[in-house]
Amino acid sequence: MEIRSMYHKRLREIQDDVLVMGSMAGEAILSSINALKNRDLDLAHKIVAGDQIINDMRFKIEEKCIQLIVTQQPIANELRIIIAVLNIITEVERIGDYAEGIAKIAIMIGDEPPVKKLIDIPIMAEQAVDMLRRSLDAFINQDAEAARKICIEDDIVDHLYDQIYLELLALMMKDPQIVSRATRLIWVAHDLERSADRVTNICERVIFVITGKMEEI
Repeated sequence: MEIRSMYHKRLREIQDDVLVMGSMAGEAILSSINALKNRDLDLAHKIVAGDQIINDMRFKIEEKCIQLIVTQQPIANELRIIIAVLNIITEVERIGDYAEGIAKIAIMIGDEPPVKKLIDIPIMAEQAVDMLRRSLDAFINQDAEAARKICIEDDIVDHLYDQIYLELLALMMKDPQIVSRATRLIWVAHDLERSADRVTNICERVIFVITGKMEEI
């Protein structure tokens, strides 16, 4: 009984680690947008350097999961949770990479004149990060219904991306001199769109934990 109690404690600790890692990746996304918006190069460099912390956390969680599998031989739902964790932290780590990418774009842009006022891109980032936070809550609470609803919200991010892309394309056609600057903003929007896609993958894993079936949403 004591061994199983310790096992469940370690499993809960792993889930808590996933929440912490997700929070770090979400904050990195928001901070990267702030760095871009405010031309804060110091912040951008900190985000780039901080990505290694997120990467290291992923490896530490993987090691904990492998240790549990080897020593405790989890069954049924417990094993699905561990498998889900291994997949979820990969998705979260990639979201951290997107934050790093946006920070690097902010550094590339530097003090160049802005193409346009950033309005939709910050909204897009907030939506993606909110989806990430709620997807991890759904994982901890094993809430399949919440996970499915979050997947539907990916359409909101996709719509914002299309809107940003078309607007920047129109600006480039009007003024070819801004092509390189506008293209960088398209890269930012694309990274945010991919972040939301990663959240959808997380939600699919949440549903897998609960139902035992993989659903592509």
